[in-house]
Amino acid sequence: MKEHFLLDEDIIFLNHGSFGACPKVVFENYQFWQSELEKQPVNFFTKILYPELEKSRRSVANFLGCDQNELIFFQNPTTAVSNIICNLNLKPGDEVLMSSHEYGALIRSWDEWGNANKVKIIKQDLSMPLVNENNFFQDFKKGFTSKTKVLFLSHITSATGLIFPINRVLSYAKKNGIITIIDGAHVPAHIPLNIHDLGCDFYVGALHKWLCGPKGSSFLFVKKDNQKWMKPLVYSWGKYGDDPGPSEFLQDFQWQGTRDMAAFLAIPTAIQFYENYILDNSKNCRENIKYAFEKLKILFKIDPISIGGDWIGQMVSYPLPKSTPLNLKEELWNNFKIEVPIFDWNGHRYIRISMQVYNKKSDIDTLLNALDNFLKV
Repeated sequence: MKEHFLLDEDIIFLNHGSFGACPKVVFENYQFWQSELEKQPVNFFTKILYPELEKSRRSVANFLGCDQNELIFFQNPTTAVSNIICNLNLKPGDEVLMSSHEYGALIRSWDEWGNANKVKIIKQDLSMPLVNENNFFQDFKKGFTSKTKVLFLSHITSATGLIFPINRVLSYAKKNGIITIIDGAHVPAHIPLNIHDLGCDFYVGALHKWLCGPKGSSFLFVKKDNQKWMKPLVYSWGKYGDDPGPSEFLQDFQWQGTRDMAAFLAIPTAIQFYENYILDNSKNCRENIKYAFEKLKILFKIDPISIGGDWIGQMVSYPLPKSTPLNLKEELWNNFKIEVPIFDWNGHRYIRISMQVYNKKSDIDTLLNALDNFLKV
């Protein structure tokens, strides 16, 4: 499978979760749209772009289980969430509830906005290791109060690589009239997703990660009832521009000044590649991650942060022994050409392994052998 990707043949890339990796055919389609733009920029931006964006939105909507007019493209989930945050009409003393596992950049976004608006940001801790859905729900439920106005929760966490069972938490929030925002950056093409079945108010996801789209391709789902009060942070021509619609919501968000939208137009090709090459092979990735999980337990002799199973998909994060060298990431790269992230979370250091269809089981074995060598030093 690696021959379908542009990755360097000489490296072991176990960090698909950070930025993804683009297949050759998808990258070629991305460059095709860039070339089409440069042939006649005015005609492209005024005549060609919007029908093609509609085709792309329709393709993504069918893939995600929602309506195409509920989707807008963003360059990344962080920007999409920032647009939601700045539209929230909360009062001093109101609370936003999230888990302590949320993405660091977005925690910072929420904290900055919360401090400016005197809104309290609650980061609910969860008992570790994660064992079952009921314990997860009961832990998370402790964070809800009468002042909770917004729920912000990852579907798959970034740092800890965990698949959260979010349905019960979402149902509880909706029954209590709480706005629900789901960060699904790692979800599309990683685990099955039907946004309408979830019933959340907002859902953000990256298309350049597990779907392997071009960098800078993400989406924001906005439930139709919420579109009337969602306004862009960047105002441009809107309904006075060239976008034919079908709604002011789309017109306001789709055109925000001149930018390269080729990444968005290449997403149908990414979905086709996923269906042709990734879908049937992703089971092997999950099996290899479970293999890595069990081997790390033996190697590190440290308790994991979950019992494995349905808590992990094509990523796993594992706490590192205290004896691990501080420069482990650099040593793995310099000596073994292994690209894998090492990071701090909640006072501990972790290694996170990602598996995509271009990886082999032998990639994990090479990493495990390297880690074993460093632990013996």
